[in-house]
This record gives sequence, C-alpha cells and structure tokens, in this order.
Amino acid sequence: MQFRQAILIVNRQSRNLQPGKANSFDEIYVDFQRQPENGGERWTVFLHPKQDLTIDRLEIQFDLPLPPDTRFFANGYQSHSESRLYAQDEKIARLPFFARKFMGLYGDEHIPAIPRGRGYLHSWTYTYLSRYSAPTQRDVQFCGSLNESTGFTLFLYDRAGATLTVRKDMDGLQLTHSFPALDFWVGEGSEADMFDRYFQLLGHVKPAGAPAIGWTSGNRYGAHISEGLILENLDAFAGFCRESGRSGFFQIDDGWQSAVGDWLSAKPAFPQGMAVVAQKIRAQGLSPALWMAPFVAAKDSDLVRQHPDWLLRGKDGKPQIVDRYFALDFYNNGLRNYLAGVFHTILDRWGYDMLKLDLLFAVCLAPPPGKTRGQVMHEAMTFVRQLAGSKKILACAVPLGAAFGLADYCRTGGEVHTGWEQRWPGWLRFRERAGALASLHSTLGRWQLNGRAFHNVPDVFILRDDQQHLTPVQQQTLLTVHAVLGDLLLTSDQVAGYSPEQTSEFQAALDWQGSRIIAVNDLEGDFYSIEFENNGQRYFASVNLSKRTWALSATGKKEDMELQPFESIVLKC
Repeated sequence: MQFRQAILIVNRQSRNLQPGKANSFDEIYVDFQRQPENGGERWTVFLHPKQDLTIDRLEIQFDLPLPPDTRFFANGYQSHSESRLYAQDEKIARLPFFARKFMGLYGDEHIPAIPRGRGYLHSWTYTYLSRYSAPTQRDVQFCGSLNESTGFTLFLYDRAGATLTVRKDMDGLQLTHSFPALDFWVGEGSEADMFDRYFQLLGHVKPAGAPAIGWTSGNRYGAHISEGLILENLDAFAGFCRESGRSGFFQIDDGWQSAVGDWLSAKPAFPQGMAVVAQKIRAQGLSPALWMAPFVAAKDSDLVRQHPDWLLRGKDGKPQIVDRYFALDFYNNGLRNYLAGVFHTILDRWGYDMLKLDLLFAVCLAPPPGKTRGQVMHEAMTFVRQLAGSKKILACAVPLGAAFGLADYCRTGGEVHTGWEQRWPGWLRFRERAGALASLHSTLGRWQLNGRAFHNVPDVFILRDDQQHLTPVQQQTLLTVHAVLGDLLLTSDQVAGYSPEQTSEFQAALDWQGSRIIAVNDLEGDFYSIEFENNGQRYFASVNLSKRTWALSATGKKEDMELQPFESIVLKC
C-alpha cells in the first residue's frame, strides 16, 4: 500500500498535502503526519484554520493493487447493516431509487458522494483485506480509524483504479477552530493480531463480565405484550436457568410504554407498573432489562404534542422521520434533562440493570452546523453512557465505531425476524433488512469485535415450532453460530413449550459459550468455517448458509462428508 496523494478541499479550493512537510495555505495550516506505531503505520491529519471556512472534502489515497482472489470487508453503516467480505468485482447492494426516500435513512443511502456500482466497495470505521486461498489464521491487510469522535471514517476501494481512499465524513463542515480530523492505523499480519493491536491503540477498557444468556419479548411477541405474558415467560425461563445452573438477563422489549417517547408511563397492560415487574425478575435470580429508543418519539406521543421544539429538523426545517417516528434533537437542553430523568427513573427507581437502547443512529441524521454526523453520534453515546453509570447498555442500530468502549453489549447483526430471508426487503436489496441470513453474515463477519469493543449480541436464536418459518436445520445453525460467536445468547421463545429435544439443544449450545475463536474463514458460496478452542479442546465448525450441498473433508480423515443446505456441524480437531 503506497501513498498516492492527500486532498483537502476547503472553500471549494483543492489543496494537495504531503506528510511530514509544512502544509500551510492562506486559509488553513494542516499538520499531516505518518509514523510507525505498534507494528504498523499511523496516519494523522490535524486541521488549524486561520479563518472561518468550510471543509468540502478530506481524503488520503493509496495505490493498492490486489491479487484477484483478495476480498474486501465492508462494515456497514450501523449495527443492523449487513456486513461481509466482498470480491473485488462485486458491488454493494443498494436500494432502488423509489425506496431510498422511505428506507434510505437506516443506512448510508442518504450520504452523498459514495462511489457505488460494481468494483466500488466501502466500509465504515475499519476494514481488512484477505484472500480466498489463505489458510487458517490467514494474514490480512488492516485499516482502522482511531478517532470516530470527530467524524466517521470511510474506507473506499476502487478496483479499476487499484486505490484505497480513506475519507473523513465531514463534507460541508463549517470549521472555526483547530480540529483533529483523520487518524487511522494500517498494519499487516494475522487477523486476530491485527484486531488486538488496533484495539490496543484505541485504548478502550475491555468489557467486563462473562458470557450470559437471556430472554427478550420482541421476536415472538412484538409490541403485543402484557404484564401477565411477561411474568408467565419469566417463570419458565427462570426455571430453565436454575436447571442449567445459569444466570442472565430477562428483557422486556418494545410495547411496555404508553407511547415511544413517553418513557415514564407504562401502558394499562402493566397495571402494577414497571418497578414491580423488575422486582419480580430479580426475585427469580435474573437481571431485569428494558427497551427504549431515547432519540425518537411516536407521532401520537405526549412528548411530540407537548414539545415540538424537541424534534430534529433538517436543513429544510422539516422534521426528520425514521419509519413512523420523529427523530429528536439531542442538543435541546429540555430533551437532555428529560432523558436524564428517564434514565434515573428506570435504572435507579424502578431497578433495571440494563437498557436496550434502539434506533440510536437517528440522533445524527441532521447534524447542526459545525458538527459532523460522527461527532453527534459520539457525544450522544457519551451522554447515555454517563446517564447509565455502572448499569449496562445494549446498543442497537448504532454506527459501531461510536459504540466502541461505550456500550457494554452491542448488536452485531440485524433482526433475525422469523425466517431465513424476507422476500420483499431482500428483493429491495435493503442492507438493514431483517432475516436470519443477513444477520448471520454480519455475526460471522464481525466476530473480531467480541471482547475487544464490547460483548457481541447476535440477536435471538429460535427453537420454537410456532410463529416462525425456519426449518429445524436452519434453527440449529442459527443457535450454533450465536453460541460460539456471541457473548449474550438470547431467545424470545416460550421455553415452557419446548420439547425434550429442544431443551437439550439449548442446553448443549451453552457449552460453546466463551469459546476462544482462532479463525473464521468466509469461503466461496456462503460456506464458512470456524476454528475455536473450548475447555482446552480445539474444534472446527463448518457452516453452510447456502441452498447447495457442500462436500467437505472430515478433519484427519480421508473420506468426505456432505453438509446439507443450511446445515452446520462441529467436529473435534
């Protein structure tokens, strides 16, 4: 990877930058440095304006010709965005033009000037390049941002030009003061070692706590929940935990509140109130957890009716709408004071141990002048971290770099929903779609973050027979991957209705939790291999996410085995 050029466009004037040299212009001085660090190279750009100005673009370009079988990891814009390795001649799916207005805000469709199409790939916060033919514990070329607090970092690969561009998401930023802009590290070595070195440089404290299990209401019941239904499932799940010798979380998902945004009042279906429910969860030996979406509100909520000034508005003055919700203006002091009271009530007065914070990306949809999307997201995450104190945060639908070191748990894949692939979202090429396949791609692609950035949470597994559309083979694969690669193994099933075989499957999967992952190899045709160590024994998991039958050689044996469509198998090495 050879430096080609660095470009700063300021007040519509293009300036070329050179590392380690004086980059002084009439309107700005740029401190641009390259230095060896931690076995790789660190690149930094610090902007010192001499007058008020507008940054139109900042990026560094590298020549990076790659062997044909090298692939690019595309980390999606937020935690629900499908993320996986791409061949160089692939293109990242995007929504049809008619769907972008309604669904584009969930991902990066609303962010302009990202090259798209076949042979153009992009990744947020970090990326790595690896080869199909690489053996287990393959070497990778790694690039990762060391500063997402001043703006998101975008890595763009152009196959035809054989270039990697590192861009700061700060186009249009009005700058009046010195600004630490780009700061990223590049290295080459084994995949696990590169992520270890990267997170050493980030300096985040590793997330505390052991792998856990949990129950959540959302997947099975949606928002149609009541106190009676919650307590019925509590008794069953607590009984399973006692029999298995496990403790964990019991989470009440969306549907408990009177309206999204009105977090201090429960709906009538919870007549005893949320504090009593938390007490009953704790009495069963589980940690109570509660869902909320702090930066959005429903159109029919009291919050929207009483505080229209709290709504986040775009440059056209119109409210920012995500799905059926209004996004909220994080910089409104009234909203911040309200949220401080909400967190105090839920965590301290009601007694919940963890908050599942959802739709977090909404807070940075319309950054104010003088701030980038990444700044807003980082400041919002820092704010909720301070409000939560020592209590736990499970971050959902969040740009991942903003959750590094601030969330205890974080979703690393989209909603599993109730089937392998949803027909219409799949047809629309919606990267933030629900469905087991897209979720598994991200779970397998982001495994390296577990225990380094936060505890990975790959949504729920499903073993139940009703209200779902997975085959038993697909269910087993989902459970296996989640147990091996996640630190919070969640279900929404009514475990009292499990057959003896289903109960046995769940209990057996618990043995895989806490495994040390050695390598996850993404092979051709949606076939994956996971090498891991558990209790001193090495294992090799083969995972087939495709509709094809795969032939594989059993470890240490000459005969071949066949892996059926959607099947997974774990063998001792």
